[in-house]
Order: sequence, then structure tokens, then C-alpha cells
Amino acid sequence: MVIHGTDDTLRSDRTPEFARRTDTGGWRLSWLPDYTLTREQAWAGMELDELVSDLAAVHDRLAHAEISARADLLGIIWQQALIKLAKRIDARGHGDDPAAGESFHDPPTQLSRLRPARSMHDGRAPQAYYG
Repeated sequence: MVIHGTDDTLRSDRTPEFARRTDTGGWRLSWLPDYTLTREQAWAGMELDELVSDLAAVHDRLAHAEISARADLLGIIWQQALIKLAKRIDARGHGDDPAAGESFHDPPTQLSRLRPARSMHDGRAPQAYYG
């Protein structure tokens, strides 16, 4: 699993998901576009996507712990991340490209009940939304 990073993008060699820096300097994940993240959080989101995409790790407790830790960095619970990623995989399987026409420069639309993740630099731990 390799994530390729530039100053403006993060891409995976394993999945079609990506992260892009916005005009305001924050980051957005293709699979979690409604939330502005730090680069550290975007990287964690890319790692989470790669871990979830590794079918050999389905029963690997260490992989499960890593998935949970990365979801915590994003301020969501791991189950919510799995659902969002599964919906994108399903859409691609039906010929829909969820990333087609996406613009991270447009204001995000709140489509989810998740709370936006906090900056990792504000001294407070991210809070997950359970409900």
C-alpha cells in the first residue's frame, strides 16, 4: 500500500479515492467531501481507505485497530467510514463515477449527520458522532 503525495493531492496505488487541497488550504477526501481536514487527517483517511480495501485483512485484528485509529483522527467512527466507502464502491460498480465532476472548490453541502472533524492543532481530540 503506497500513498503518493504532492503539495496539492494524495493518491493511492490501491484505490481510486484521493484527497485534494482546497483553495483555503484545507484538505478534502473524495469519499468524505463535506469536511475540511488537515493534511494529517487527509493522509489518515487515505490510509483508512487502503486498509479497508485490503481483503486479506478482513479478519486481522491489527488492521481493525488501525482502521479505528484512523477513523478517530477523522472524527468519525469506523463503521461510518466503511459505509461511505462501500457506497462509493457500489456506485462505481453500477457505472456511476462518484468522483466525476467533483470540485473541491465548491462550498461543501451537508449530506451527512457526521460532525466535521476538528483540526488536529486545536488541542482537543476529535469527537465522533454516534447517532
